[in-house]
Amino acid sequence: MKNTLIAPSILSSDFGKVYESIEIINKSDADWIHCDVMDGRFVPNISFGFPILSAVKRAAKKPLDVHLMILEPENYLADFKKAGADILSVHIEASPHLHRTVSAIRALGMSPGVAINPHTSIDLLYEIIADIDLVCLMSVNPGFGGQKFIENTYSKIDRLKNLIISRNSKAKIEIDGGVDFNNSAKLVNAGADVLVAGNTVFGAANPGEAITKLKFSTAYTTTT
Repeated sequence: MKNTLIAPSILSSDFGKVYESIEIINKSDADWIHCDVMDGRFVPNISFGFPILSAVKRAAKKPLDVHLMILEPENYLADFKKAGADILSVHIEASPHLHRTVSAIRALGMSPGVAINPHTSIDLLYEIIADIDLVCLMSVNPGFGGQKFIENTYSKIDRLKNLIISRNSKAKIEIDGGVDFNNSAKLVNAGADVLVAGNTVFGAANPGEAITKLKFSTAYTTTT
C-alpha cells in the first residue's frame, strides 16, 4: 500500500474564512498545507506574502509546503524560514545559481524542493536531483488555479522517476495543477508521491471528505 501525501492548496480556499479552512485541513487526512507565493513577475498573478504565511503557520498543525513562484528567491530564503516554511521549493527557471540556493534552504533547516514548469525538460534536473527532497512538477502553467491538466505530465513523471532512481535520489515527486478524482490514482500509479489539490478540495461541499477521498483512492495503486 502506497502512502500518498495530500497537500491542499490554501490559495483555493475562501480567504474570508482562511482560519476555518486551515482547521479543516488540520482535522483531515491531509499531510501538508501547500502555500503558493506569487510575485506578479515570474507568473502573471500576485498571491500573498510573509504576513499571511506567518498567520497560516500560527494556525497550522501540518507542515507548510511553500512553493515560490517568484524571481530572485535566493534573496528571501531566511524570511520564508522565519514565516514558517517547512518545505521550500524554488523554480529552476528562476534560479540561475540553483545549487547555492538549494544548499542555503537546507542550511536554514528547511527541506529544499525544485519546481519545474510544463515546458521545461526533466533533463535539467540531472545535476541537482540528488541534493533535493522534492520536485514540484507543474501540470498546468503556473499562476492561476482551476486550469486544465496537461496530459504530457504522465510521461514527465516517468522520466523523472527514472532520473531519481538512476541518481540514487530520495526526492519525492509532487504534482501541482489540475489534480482531481479522475486523475489522482493514475498520477500515483505513474510515480507521484505528493498531490497538490486546490479546487478539488475547496470547491467540494465537504473539503475534509474530499481530502480523504484523494488520500485513500490512491492508497492501493502500484507503481511500475
